[in-house]
Amino acid sequence: MDTAGAERAIEADSGETVMSAALRTGVPGILGECGGNSSCATCHVWVRDEFRDAVGVPGDLEEDLLELGVTERREGSRLGCQIEIDHTLNGLVVDVPPTQP
Repeated sequence: MDTAGAERAIEADSGETVMSAALRTGVPGILGECGGNSSCATCHVWVRDEFRDAVGVPGDLEEDLLELGVTERREGSRLGCQIEIDHTLNGLVVDVPPTQP
């Protein structure tokens, strides 16, 4: 769900990140200011419960950015630039917070 509350179905290629797919398709609320270099947290998303295990947990650098850089951290918070799409994530659903840092 994007910042306006609209759900969007987006096609993504294997190896593409959630952030790059969102930017490519114009999803509101995903800024990706650092271009996917894990330095800004402007691609923060909330991974829905049913996909958390498949997506995995944040690495140390991502964890630091989430801790310091997002306004509403949740259990499913991840940076979209760190979620690489593969066949195990078919149907992945994430929500975009109403504001990014």
